[in-house]
Amino acid sequence: MKRAYRYRFYPTDAQAAELSRTFGCVRKVYNLALAARTEAWARQERVSYNQTSAMLTAWKKTEELAYLNDVSSVPLQQCLRHLQVAFTNFFGKRAKYPCFKSRKKSRRSAEYTSSAFRFRDGKLTLAKMTEPLAVVWSRPLPEGAKPSTVTVSQDSAGRWFVSLLCEDPSVRPLPATGQAVGVDVGLEHLLTLSTGEKSANPRHERRDRVALARQQRRLARKEKGSANRARARLKVAKIHARIADRRRDSLHKLTTRLVRENQTIVIEDLTVRNMVKNHRLARAISDAAWSEFRSMLEYKAQWYGREVIAVDRWFPSSRLCSACNTLRDTMPLNVRTWTCGCGATHDRDVNAAHNLLAAGLAVTVCGAGVRPQRSTPDGRSATKQKPSRREP
Repeated sequence: MKRAYRYRFYPTDAQAAELSRTFGCVRKVYNLALAARTEAWARQERVSYNQTSAMLTAWKKTEELAYLNDVSSVPLQQCLRHLQVAFTNFFGKRAKYPCFKSRKKSRRSAEYTSSAFRFRDGKLTLAKMTEPLAVVWSRPLPEGAKPSTVTVSQDSAGRWFVSLLCEDPSVRPLPATGQAVGVDVGLEHLLTLSTGEKSANPRHERRDRVALARQQRRLARKEKGSANRARARLKVAKIHARIADRRRDSLHKLTTRLVRENQTIVIEDLTVRNMVKNHRLARAISDAAWSEFRSMLEYKAQWYGREVIAVDRWFPSSRLCSACNTLRDTMPLNVRTWTCGCGATHDRDVNAAHNLLAAGLAVTVCGAGVRPQRSTPDGRSATKQKPSRREP
């Protein structure tokens, strides 16, 4: 299994200038190739990677684009390969049509293959550079690892990162546990498990909300295009980066523990992009990062031989009694505990986790890829019974 190891590094002024030039050339080549392919698409013609590679050679010979020769050719070729992948996903209806890269908003990165870097004795040297990068090796690479690709990037807060892709023998299926758990996500508690365990919502954004608002007000008062505005924008970006780092760290710890302890994990197939349209809850939902939680859970389960089952988002997990399967007509968000007609008293989130687990296990019995039926025990359609914003 290949795994990327990400480290922070501190470039010299010369290295930072060289990498900045490379980022700009990568963006320029990507946009030129995308424009050429778009024009060909309008003529009902297709342009392959080999054709764009030939175009790159021709662009380097022109006076206007001669500066492309000043940087390593490998990142330029790699961006053309990335564009080819983007078009492959578009034609396969897995993604939207590729868009142009903006100088201010697009990610600043460049990818180097093995022919464009040297990794010896724990020192990484990129093409067109004479000195190795000052990398902070916060964790060791796998023993005997040889990186196949190296990706250098700079985030909006000005921090530099290098990502090394290499074979990791430690990523292998874990021993089967036979344990299954249902996971209900929420805002009051980030996770509620079918075992009754609840994980508090750290609310990382709320901790820095005052400082963030102060810096954003200062940024709004700065003149556009000025150096003061650039410095103010950097302060805002650093606060956002600090929030994102804390959120990512806590999600990694939660998902790793769930995957190690359970063989089957059942979650709800939420459409977060629709839920954030509710402006009263959008900030809290975004801070909870439910989509990132699911993404981490899925790829770690694939690494370690676990199974993640996503139950249909219309399944009425909160309104269904896990003891007698009686379905309530309504369940406002302010109702956290309720008593069913059968006498069972339920915690709203724990009950939802129990129902998700039962529905997920039914999926495994019916067959992989089969979702629970949308009809409820009383024969009514769950699709019409449950508004999408009432079941966080």
